[in-house]
Amino acid sequence: MPRSRATARTEENRTRGARLGFRVDDRTKELVERAAELERRNLTDFCLTALTEAAESTIARHEALVLSERDREVFFDILMNPPKPNARLLRAFKAERRRAGS
Repeated sequence: MPRSRATARTEENRTRGARLGFRVDDRTKELVERAAELERRNLTDFCLTALTEAAESTIARHEALVLSERDREVFFDILMNPPKPNARLLRAFKAERRRAGS
């Protein structure tokens, strides 16, 4: 199975110092092998790339904050016009100042 220059470069740029090991059923292995073959990549490179892309996508999804138009307006309104601190918050500030010794 011939490799493209991009695949060869990708493999050369990766330092593989750690291992991940897991087992899959025969059907999954055949499916992944077929996909790797269709992209003319070796199984390890195909799996590593797919795993990395899935991990990056999952992290991005969890780190992104998506607000509705209404939520965005409320957020920016509170940011631009913050409410005055209430008595409980003022007491907490004073207690922290005393604790910190300022």
